[in-house]
Amino acid sequence: MVSLTHLEAALAAVDAEVKALLYDESLSMNEKDQKMLPLLRESKVLKQAYEDLCYLKENPPSSPSGCKAGQYRVEEEKK
Repeated sequence: MVSLTHLEAALAAVDAEVKALLYDESLSMNEKDQKMLPLLRESKVLKQAYEDLCYLKENPPSSPSGCKAGQYRVEEEKK
């Protein structure tokens, strides 16, 4: 899956930014915290998306037709 590769690259980029902030001695701890908090939130979301896609890759949906929402909508229109 190409999206997994993109997520891995994004995670690596965010991790590199966090490490750069950690080693930046010109910033106070408060400034580091303010800059790192959004990065850590982004990292958490990226990790969750990566885990979800890995799960779906290993355990694809059992239904060969995919999502059934369209089928129900068509049945409602016929009534």
